[in-house]
Amino acid sequence: MRRHRGGIVDIHVLGGLSVRENGVSITPTAAAPRQVLALLTAFAGQVVPVTVLTEELWPSGAPRGARAELAAHIAELRALLARALAEGDGDPAPGGWAEARTADAVLVSLPGGYRLDAGVGGVHDIGRFQRAAGAGYRAMDAGDLNRASLRLGEALALWRGEPYAGVAAGPRLRREIERLETARLSVLDQWVEAQLGLGRHEEILSELPGLAARYATNEPLQAHLMVALLRCGRHEEALAVYERLRTVLHRETGMEPCARLRRLHHSVLAVRHTRVAAGHSARALGRATPGGSVFAHDAGPVPAHGEGAPTVTWYAPALPRVPAPHPPARTETAKTAVAMAV
Repeated sequence: MRRHRGGIVDIHVLGGLSVRENGVSITPTAAAPRQVLALLTAFAGQVVPVTVLTEELWPSGAPRGARAELAAHIAELRALLARALAEGDGDPAPGGWAEARTADAVLVSLPGGYRLDAGVGGVHDIGRFQRAAGAGYRAMDAGDLNRASLRLGEALALWRGEPYAGVAAGPRLRREIERLETARLSVLDQWVEAQLGLGRHEEILSELPGLAARYATNEPLQAHLMVALLRCGRHEEALAVYERLRTVLHRETGMEPCARLRRLHHSVLAVRHTRVAAGHSARALGRATPGGSVFAHDAGPVPAHGEGAPTVTWYAPALPRVPAPHPPARTETAKTAVAMAV
């Protein structure tokens, strides 16, 4: 692959901000130029208007001399770029090209704004995350759970911490951080969905409780935790997850859990009722039968996926909830099948 020598920028933002040219860091330590670089990386390859950059730096209103100060930050970034580009001048370029880009060609001035050019072959972890996530979603849609699990796992593995950690975020960068966090949660939801579909409920129970605690109002994660616990025969814990979610939602939003979670809750109650009834019958039979035997199925866990266990699919990005002040009457009976949890 041919490229310009010194034209490769590696951008990592899914954790602390790290931007390198030719392997040399160009991430400034000062807060303001660091913030400018962060916003440029968020829109790498696109023109970021001066008005957007000034709004990011001075959300309450740009002071006099704001454009000159912004220009000084751009000059500082270009100085870091020039130093990194100079360190790579002695390296032969693949394909025989000896043309070297300048700092002005990496951080481009255009009418009304600036553009950060990552160059041919540059790495941006957001792009890698989006490509892996997209492949995972397509595999989920095709029913290929093994591939979905692999690609969604690759997307999640790119995260080293909070996006743009250590950067003073203004309004534009905060919106980008929120967008990335939402995308991460969506991928996490589908990755867990794939694990449950593959019957790996016992394996993910080591991670799910911590995730559910961190995202206490995230209904898909709470539902996945309930299903995993149910499949392991831990009905009371599954019910406790629902009650915690209901309490948190009521306190923070005044809303009840969504309809799908309420159906799942009723299903868990129905399973528990059935197993308790079976246990009572078994004990009664044991008292009347020499040896006091009980039904074997009363002691075992809920069957694995594909053998009658509940299946919950959470593809909808937003699920309706009902107001909490008057909890809905529980008119559904125990005949609600576990398979109807969706």
